[in-house]
Amino acid sequence: MAGIGIDGIVSGLETSKIINQLLQLEANQQTLLSMKKTSTSAVVSALQGLNTRFASLAESATKIADPASWTAVTARSSSTAVTVSVDSRATAGSLRLTVDALATAQSSLVDVPADLDPANPALVLRVGSGTPVTVTALSTDPRDLAAAVNKADLGVRASIINVGTAGAPEHRLQLTAKSTGAANDFSVEAVTTSGTRAVGLTEISAASDAQVTLFPGSAAERTVTSTSNAVTGLVDGVTLTLGATTTEPVTVDLTRDDAALTKSAKGLVSNLNVLLEEIASRTKASTTTNEDGSTRLNPGVLASESLVRGLGTEMLSAAGLTVDGESLGSIGITLGRDGRYAFDEKAFGDALAGDPAKAQALTTALASATGDIAKRASDTSDGTLTSRIRGGEDTVKDLGNRIIAWDDRLAVRRAALERTYAALEVSLSKLNSTSSWLEQQINQLSSGTKK
Repeated sequence: MAGIGIDGIVSGLETSKIINQLLQLEANQQTLLSMKKTSTSAVVSALQGLNTRFASLAESATKIADPASWTAVTARSSSTAVTVSVDSRATAGSLRLTVDALATAQSSLVDVPADLDPANPALVLRVGSGTPVTVTALSTDPRDLAAAVNKADLGVRASIINVGTAGAPEHRLQLTAKSTGAANDFSVEAVTTSGTRAVGLTEISAASDAQVTLFPGSAAERTVTSTSNAVTGLVDGVTLTLGATTTEPVTVDLTRDDAALTKSAKGLVSNLNVLLEEIASRTKASTTTNEDGSTRLNPGVLASESLVRGLGTEMLSAAGLTVDGESLGSIGITLGRDGRYAFDEKAFGDALAGDPAKAQALTTALASATGDIAKRASDTSDGTLTSRIRGGEDTVKDLGNRIIAWDDRLAVRRAALERTYAALEVSLSKLNSTSSWLEQQINQLSSGTKK
């Protein structure tokens, strides 16, 4: 920063300009450090972006290389009465069944006794085989009883139903179990002025289990019940949701999900190409046209990073792998002249249908090879790219400290120069004073001699 002007009053020198020019020369080293910091920061930023790509590829490749990912199945039911959902545990297979009954929840109208104790308006509810729980209301009014039951949250919902007319309403307390199944039935007692006793329940629906018959008409036929209409446990990873009873058998087919497997393989190739394109764009040179029409070659921000180029070469080399003499080309994965992988979806689908073991082996081999390269590069502890980034960050930090040190050094140098030139002005002022005194003395001597 330029100091306060102290241009020479005596010397006539442009002192401020001289000091600024001297400091500008001395600041060249700081300027070079700033340029170095800027370029190094750009390299670190580019490496961080690339490292994110490698980490993403490592994650997706690991999933594809996992044998469990190749067991994905899709489910189809022959009837709308049964819907099917699957998770990662499901495997290919088939199941025949009939839906004999749906699970229902108990729902009843409660015959609240007229002698319900007004001093202690309470109902005693027992759900399934649980412990009876006493629920105390604010009053004997059915609406207060419903509010108390709902607040207790015992697995039973309470509501008020008008079974009368608009002119002569009759409000009844309705209780409905929150869960289906015979095990979730409930009973009700009332605290009356003469003691606690069971109350009458007018059934709307009974608590019952769902029932299905597996392999109907065969020697393996057996009956299975479930408290819920979402039936699990018949086949690992498969949930059957029952919507209606059936008279004809329903067939549930679980087949290998070729569409999902093709999508995964295509995604691997896509991730590889995204990474390779990132490497290419960061390492290749570009040209710009100057105002005079000449062109200038600009190297890529990572052009000097041999580590990055080496990683790109490794990724491309994976295209040459084979498994039992079979190449990736046999399942529709090839490397083009542009240095990018190509994925032939039809060829992969045909390979998957004709020889699924080969398709899996080659795809997982590619995923393992490229995934290992990506992991070695992006590992958060000792990845090669991670280590290079940390080294670059340390360099940027060191350069920043050196630039700050130069600020202090230049400030000290400016102060020294200002003191030097100020001293020069003082010295010149004294010399001028001495010169004026001598001139006066000489003039006086000359005048005396003439007389």
